[in-house]
Amino acid sequence: MTAPGTGHVHDFVGIGLGPFNLGLAALADPLRESGELDGVFLEARDRFDWHPGMLLADATLQVPFLADLVTMADPTSRWSFLNYLKESGHLYPFYIRESFYPLRREYDDYCRWAAERIGGIRFGQRVTAVEHDGSAYLVRSATGEVVRARRVVLGIGTSPRILDCVRAAGGPAVHSADYLAHKETLQQQESITVVGSGQSAAEIYHDLLSEAPDHGYELTWLTRSPRFFPMEYTKLTLEMTSPEYAAYHRRLPEETRDRLGREQRHLYKGISGDLIDAIFDLHYAQRVNGHGPRTTLLTHTAVTGARWRAGGYDLELHHTETGEDFGLRTGGLVLATGYAATEPSFLAPVEGRIRRDARGRYDVAGNYSVDLERGELFVQNAEEHTHSLIAPDLGMGAYRNSVILAALTGREVYPIEKSIAVQTFGVPDRLRRPQHVEANR
Repeated sequence: MTAPGTGHVHDFVGIGLGPFNLGLAALADPLRESGELDGVFLEARDRFDWHPGMLLADATLQVPFLADLVTMADPTSRWSFLNYLKESGHLYPFYIRESFYPLRREYDDYCRWAAERIGGIRFGQRVTAVEHDGSAYLVRSATGEVVRARRVVLGIGTSPRILDCVRAAGGPAVHSADYLAHKETLQQQESITVVGSGQSAAEIYHDLLSEAPDHGYELTWLTRSPRFFPMEYTKLTLEMTSPEYAAYHRRLPEETRDRLGREQRHLYKGISGDLIDAIFDLHYAQRVNGHGPRTTLLTHTAVTGARWRAGGYDLELHHTETGEDFGLRTGGLVLATGYAATEPSFLAPVEGRIRRDARGRYDVAGNYSVDLERGELFVQNAEEHTHSLIAPDLGMGAYRNSVILAALTGREVYPIEKSIAVQTFGVPDRLRRPQHVEANR
């Protein structure tokens, strides 16, 4: 164990090892080997696991394989998805398959392949406190180890969002993050209800519907959204995951950004069109084959209350369009209600070094730092309120890590794209009146 105030000082320490910090480790690996940048990554788990509860056999990513750990920053990296396929003997089968979208299990295995080979990654290190001794950050782990570093990159990910009324009710409700571990128990119930409107809800509903004839349960899918909407995937919409849009979004007033955050959810939290069609086709096939499913799909339906009793949930529901209150009795309950950014308690000792906005959230700079000095404490996927929908996008992970690495090293290790979009966000300078041009320079 290293005593506080003594020992080696790393250039940076990464806390957490999801795909984004793993991508940083991969892009920083050549710098580590050359001696230019000394970084270490601490992960609480004993190995890399990416949403294990949702690794359904045929589920795919919603982004192409180019959105791997490194390719959009460094296509020549040995940590690319294509190199993983080559080393695992799957490159030609992937080529013949003719799909840009890897299986989710395949992506998880790819990340684990990289995590087991990249240097500087330490598993089984749950961080308990981050302090600062005046010259460096001290990162303490539950094992008693203290890592000293000049900078910190926070990549702990998000936490499952549980409806308050369900949490208060108790009982065995399952979040989608843990679906596969509880699937067998769920299928022993006479009825199962899935709550949510996104890809995870649709995948779970399709999975349960496909096996409903073998088990005989009744299946309900509820969403407060006005419809089961597909993710918008047109090219000009995809340009909103761009450096230009992120910069434009950051310049908007805080209240405008918050409003856009609510309005833009369908751009990245919808369902793939293919899956929506597959759900309908499965309904049709079961009906034709004499296994008409006992199932109900309800939109405009909010869960307003829950009570656990006698081995089931009594759900209180409200139809937001008709204004009616009604109820539902269900044995199994799956909450595909998404994830929320969380601020770890271990940052409490350095709270005075963190910049916050008017609502108490991280005030994230253009280089993804949140500290007063704008270059010591960085965040990954905790900046949706400042940088918009690019925050959780796997395809923009390599871009963000290129920006962070530039801040860590003082140079553009990997070229950072400034302009990629066809369209212009905001008012172009050439069309502005003179006083506005000066004000925005």
